[in-house]
Amino acid sequence: MKWLENVSLAPLTTFQIGGPARYLCEVRSERDVTEALAWAKENELRHIILGGGSNVLVPDEGLDALVVHFVGNLWSFGACEIDTWAGSNLFTLIEAAAMGKCGGWEKLAGIPGSIGGAVRGNAGAFGSEIKDFVISVRALNAGTGEIRAFQHAECDFSYRHSFFKEHPEWVITRVRLRLQQVDATESAKLAEEIIAERERRHLQNVRAAGSYFMNPVAPAGIVAQFEAEKGARSREHRVPAGWLIEKAGMKGAIVGGAIASLQHPNYLVNQNAASAADVRALAAKVKDAVRATFDIELHEEAALF
Repeated sequence: MKWLENVSLAPLTTFQIGGPARYLCEVRSERDVTEALAWAKENELRHIILGGGSNVLVPDEGLDALVVHFVGNLWSFGACEIDTWAGSNLFTLIEAAAMGKCGGWEKLAGIPGSIGGAVRGNAGAFGSEIKDFVISVRALNAGTGEIRAFQHAECDFSYRHSFFKEHPEWVITRVRLRLQQVDATESAKLAEEIIAERERRHLQNVRAAGSYFMNPVAPAGIVAQFEAEKGARSREHRVPAGWLIEKAGMKGAIVGGAIASLQHPNYLVNQNAASAADVRALAAKVKDAVRATFDIELHEEAALF
């Protein structure tokens, strides 16, 4: 393992924001994770798990903790099933699977971060979610050291939620997924089209955490307003947070160096050397405006350390 002290975390996150970690170790195996967590416990330090660095906001003052940074791509294929290290990059996995004529999850292409993070938050895009492909998840209990496999039903998946998000003491180390046989060329083409669509919507390669707020469940009247305006059906009585933010007059709102994107207002973007304090203040401003306009409470999808 690689151990470091006083490491700047900003370059390790998609937001490009945040102060240093007191300690950081890079882990590439379950054994590494066990050792790192044991060291943190022995030294009475809080531990923070960091994968691909998306969907997180690190405070400006940094973290007085051991940051356990999952790195490396490692997986095995067999009959369109994947057994993968939790730190493997999601898009890299999608590309590799396509080469092996396995797919069905191309709509997830372009979602930043690791497969472990995607499973923890049940990441999704364009109507597809990672839960649709998970067979089981292997996880380590940071408190007891127990290692166990969670079958799909035990993962308690729902919209942007899983058992592991609710129980952070369980650290995901491996994931098994089931895909379907596809034509390699068609799979790669579909993934490219999804990436192009994300770029068109300014969702790719921006300094943001991804969608900052979860899409909330809304009253029937607001759902009907959304459906009539957009000509689209609501899923689970939810409406897009970005639509609510725009309707509340917060599209393009700025605090310091942070902006609610003009292209996709649920992306709070580090536009001009934004601080974590700028982002938090902008998020609070957005939440206040949506609450005042719709009496709906937005909840962060991004993890705030």
